Amino acid sequence: MSTDLFVSHRNLLFTVAYEMLGSAADAEDVLQETWLRWSDVDADEVRDPRAYLVRITTRLALNRIRTLSRRRESYVGPWLPEPLLTSPDVAEDVELADSVSTAMLLVLETLGPTERAVFVLREVFDLPYEEIAAAVDKTPAAVRQIAHRARSHVDARRPRVETDRAERDAVTRRFMAAVATGDLQGLMDVLAPDVVLITDGGGIKKAALRPIEGADKVLRFLTAVFPDDVEARAEPVLVNGHVGVRLLADDVLDTVATWRIDDGLVTGLYFVRNPAKLGRVDEEVGLSR
Repeated sequence: MSTDLFVSHRNLLFTVAYEMLGSAADAEDVLQETWLRWSDVDADEVRDPRAYLVRITTRLALNRIRTLSRRRESYVGPWLPEPLLTSPDVAEDVELADSVSTAMLLVLETLGPTERAVFVLREVFDLPYEEIAAAVDKTPAAVRQIAHRARSHVDARRPRVETDRAERDAVTRRFMAAVATGDLQGLMDVLAPDVVLITDGGGIKKAALRPIEGADKVLRFLTAVFPDDVEARAEPVLVNGHVGVRLLADDVLDTVATWRIDDGLVTGLYFVRNPAKLGRVDEEVGLSR
């Protein structure tokens, strides 16, 4: 019974941890710790297992954030969330897909730990304030204020103009076709003039040490990363709730690319090249609802 209860809530708990940490590996560690604590509890004595498990997961994730903050202080170059395979049913859930997108996870990185936890639990999973208050050790009134502040912060950083799904899919197809064929002009046509490229090599693979701004500079960087003497191939993959691209160089996974679309153009490009973050993209099982 105890195991069945944990398994039934596992996807929820993993998503909470992943959205708070931006790392699937760390989210899995949090779930392992959550299971160990849950296994010591008499499930029959727990009135609301889901709330109890969410509370444990949230507190463990908040504790881990402090460790990750110290680790990222010494990280070489920009840090991007670990790409995560997602199943088609996640992509169909628009709110959930957007909440795990690379662009949103980067916005969440700008929140304080408690604000991030409150935002995820309230805005993504619509948990009641009382339940969130128990998870973050605050009063419900304080949680309401934190939620309002976090929501305002995130709303100010959301896409400038909402893009409907049909338009987003069209831009995605054009972008992928340009990448797959090496059509630089086609790529220019789909990039916003002020597009920003963020590359995460973790000090292991070639990557820019700061964001690259402007379509011309972005194209020059991409040309340098994939020179003519390398056989490059682009493969679509459902990652972080949306279609992304696996870029292979000489048949070896080199990069996972995702992007942000505003008003029909790509305004943000996110290239994860750090090999330590790419292993899960080749796994068959990803995040599901």
